[in-house]
Amino acid sequence: MVDESRAHADAAAADGRTPGVTESWDPPAEAPHVTSNGNGTTSVNSAPQEKSAKQLRKRYRRDKELEAYQVELLKLQKHLEAMGLKMIVVFEGRDAAGKGGAIRRVTRYMNEKHYRVVALGKPTDEQRGQWFLQKYVTQFPRAGEMVLFDRSWYNRAMVEPVFGFCTEKEHQDFLRGVVGFEKDLTRQGTVLVKLYFSVTKNEQQRRFDRRRDDPLRQWKLSEVDVQAQDLWDEFTERKYEMLRRTHTTATPWTVIRSKDKHRARLNAIKVILDAVDYAGRDSHLDFVPDPEIVVSGAHEVELMEAERIRGGKFRT
Repeated sequence: MVDESRAHADAAAADGRTPGVTESWDPPAEAPHVTSNGNGTTSVNSAPQEKSAKQLRKRYRRDKELEAYQVELLKLQKHLEAMGLKMIVVFEGRDAAGKGGAIRRVTRYMNEKHYRVVALGKPTDEQRGQWFLQKYVTQFPRAGEMVLFDRSWYNRAMVEPVFGFCTEKEHQDFLRGVVGFEKDLTRQGTVLVKLYFSVTKNEQQRRFDRRRDDPLRQWKLSEVDVQAQDLWDEFTERKYEMLRRTHTTATPWTVIRSKDKHRARLNAIKVILDAVDYAGRDSHLDFVPDPEIVVSGAHEVELMEAERIRGGKFRT
């Protein structure tokens, strides 16, 4: 049976690096590729070595670019603790849209005592008899804490209706009630950031293919993934309805174009940082999100409606 809220790998893992420590970097040596020419001679092909070194340099530059903003996340975390503020960051989007990778970059150096990553699985029999939002409310932050939801109560807006895990009445009741719920939440002082990671159909397929072919990533490929491409249009319809009905001035959606994973991660961090006016912000950094990557939920709805008028259907 398909799990309606499949958790990614532990999003709080630090990728093998020690928090707060900047590691030195030196591309590892790699043996050149030696080819026999069949006449007793050999030739040396340095392409694999050059490609590997180039990839490592690119990754190093990207990590260094993120580091400056990861330092800012530590300042934000300290501010939340000092002021006793509560912060919730919701990560939503299709499978393979880049939610888990973004969460890992956000939390990479953060103080583990003051943040949690929540990825809830299939509801228990007890939870099925409760108010739908109850299992999420019990995971909400305490004073001074940030909680990051790897999928959230918005399962009921997209995944559940697409796979038949809820009735249409339950789906509509959720859409009618969640706006008031979130307004009450923010009115009582909780900072709420809602991020929707948007990936193209072709890019999603490419990532699924990589998961299937790479032994280190095969664990990520689920039954949900297998069906995601066939159900693309259904998910798109639910995405449109969710953004149209739950994007408000008080609790807006921010859409992150995630085809370029690095730019998506960097801009997601910027959106999180911009949600709180914390002390000690580095005036030399650019905190303005890239408009090619970040759009408001309201603008995404407008773009989708224009797309449907031109082509007769949604595509994104």
